[in-house]
Amino acid sequence: RDLADEVRRLFDDLDRARPLDRRLLPGVFSPTLDAQETPGAVEIVVDLPGVVLDDIRILIKGSVVIIAGGKMPPNPCERAEASFHLVERDFGRFARAVRLTGAFQTARASATLANGELRISVPKVEERRGRDIAVPIRRGPDA
Repeated sequence: RDLADEVRRLFDDLDRARPLDRRLLPGVFSPTLDAQETPGAVEIVVDLPGVVLDDIRILIKGSVVIIAGGKMPPNPCERAEASFHLVERDFGRFARAVRLTGAFQTARASATLANGELRISVPKVEERRGRDIAVPIRRGPDA
């Protein structure tokens, strides 16, 4: 329920920033993505061809990365007069959520949008278990 509320809030924020024509956005679709863990971070790559930076929002809530936004169809005036034979591309609002497992530095997350790919990097917290740590001993008052 909290996740649905956050996605709804992200859509509202997008509408305030850059209103999208609701007639052209009938539903919500889920863009494809890859999520992989490297030694230093989790990397998420989302396919978003034709989506502009201002139409995307990313939020990290607890251990969940939420990506939401909207994609307008090209040339909306021409679509009304067109007779399509095949329509496979997705348009409208989109949302995806990826749950992170482990310890991450979410405040240091970064994202870039280039060539239709949104790349999100969330650095890991440095692993400290299993390392030898020398503990200094102080001389007490009666030593």
